[in-house]
Amino acid sequence: MDRTGVKFLLLILTNLFLIGASSSNNHGYHNFLECIIHEFQLLNSATDIIYTPQNATYAFLLLNKFLSPAATAPERPELIITPFHASEIQAAIHCSKKHNLPIRTKSGGHDYEGLSYTSQTPFVVIDMRNFRSVTISADGKTAWVQTGATLGQFYHTLALRSRTLAFPAGSCPTVGVGGHFSGGGFGMMSRKFALAADHIIDARIVNADGEIVDRSNMGEDLFWAIRGGGGTSFGIVLEFKVTLVTVPEIVTVFNVTRRLEDNATELVHRWQFVADKIEDELLIRIFLHPDISPTTGNRTVAASFTALFLGPAQDLLQIMQREFPELGLTEQDCLEMSWIESVLFYTWLQDHPIDVLLDRVPHGLTYFKGKSDYVSTPFPLEGLRGIWRFLIEEDGSEMQFSPYGGAFNAFSEAETPFPHRRGINFMIEYNVEWANLKQSEAHLDWIRRLYDYLESYVTKSPRAAYINYRDLDIGRNNIEGETSYEQASVWGLRYFNNNFQRLVRVKTKVDPNNFFRNEQSIPPMSVININRKTSQTNIWID
Repeated sequence: MDRTGVKFLLLILTNLFLIGASSSNNHGYHNFLECIIHEFQLLNSATDIIYTPQNATYAFLLLNKFLSPAATAPERPELIITPFHASEIQAAIHCSKKHNLPIRTKSGGHDYEGLSYTSQTPFVVIDMRNFRSVTISADGKTAWVQTGATLGQFYHTLALRSRTLAFPAGSCPTVGVGGHFSGGGFGMMSRKFALAADHIIDARIVNADGEIVDRSNMGEDLFWAIRGGGGTSFGIVLEFKVTLVTVPEIVTVFNVTRRLEDNATELVHRWQFVADKIEDELLIRIFLHPDISPTTGNRTVAASFTALFLGPAQDLLQIMQREFPELGLTEQDCLEMSWIESVLFYTWLQDHPIDVLLDRVPHGLTYFKGKSDYVSTPFPLEGLRGIWRFLIEEDGSEMQFSPYGGAFNAFSEAETPFPHRRGINFMIEYNVEWANLKQSEAHLDWIRRLYDYLESYVTKSPRAAYINYRDLDIGRNNIEGETSYEQASVWGLRYFNNNFQRLVRVKTKVDPNNFFRNEQSIPPMSVININRKTSQTNIWID
């Protein structure tokens, strides 16, 4: 494009932008827009990957499966960039620094608190959706996966290669690889093969200086940090190299539901003593939700025992009869299938061809709040009955109990930033969904009361949480750029336990000016020190 064409395009884009931009921010966005278009011209890059609120595609790009009510008030980006090349990301970082306009990075559609697409201050979004290639090695043992790929796209590529090639990550196909892997990545095979992050053996990342580095030159501290510490605190990860796993041609699944009148309380109680100690090839999750009894018509609680076994049904039945006969599993409950078919089964897509996994658009948009906990001592029966009282009163609520043990026990707490390993029986995910924004406070109050109720039954000092289930209630009132020592340590210790200390040191080394940040990103020491004088606890700072 010649100079006249560039000026004309800039004029058009700027005018479109100014129509929708707030007057207080026009100058900063105008300068950024000029900068990015100039940089793209130097790169011979297309400018139709820049979106403002006036573009028809803008709203589509911001789609997220879960709408955080907290994300409705902060500012939305007035520029979204969907790069195809790493050089375009480098250009965006350059312009961002030059014009003091922060960047948020978005890879998928399951951001619980909306931190990838909302902010308290003006910002732009780098949407990685065009970075979605999956390259499997010739021997089928490793793959390079770009961070804009979804889990569904990744699994689909593996399935086309082999019936026995798989990867241990989450069940939701529209989850983005970037956020999921860098935060840990739990899935239905995690008791056998651990987390997605545990399989990362290399990565390419654009750091705060705009340089592209990989494991050979990023330093082992940074490589450690992005495997469970949340990648967006340290840079923009372009792709991960991961080891793949081999699974049997036939796996077995079941989904058995029991209600309170079917002895569900005693079954859930018994599950706690079995699920983390049973064979590693078997993972049994429990989904708890309010229901209507088909026999009495009264409100009740349903407990769905949902499992994946890496083997045939007859072997599974023998294990269940020996370890968990109380559930009463029968041959009719068990379905044999391939691993990729099990992926469809867990997302209620079993009647669809596997190409449905390529759909990256999240469906069923609702307002949402999620929380998490870890349990190291089984709940007593009275504790479970207290949970039932909460669930019965709240439509749209659900709790998930996901067992640990198995491969989790093979890792020390400090091996990766993800610390929740030995000694953890299971993880809890709480969530509630609703349709009317005006009802948000009532639903938020409900989930917070349930969370408070369970405080005495879950891990303590700290009360642990899962980074991939972001929860802004932890360390509430934290304002971006004003992280105090107390605020950062509250959520930092809950997500990372003692690993938070090392993450802060890595952040201080690779991004001392806190260029990559959000409301719960890892802060450098300079940010923590803003209010450090008021802190009475500084034993971990060195």
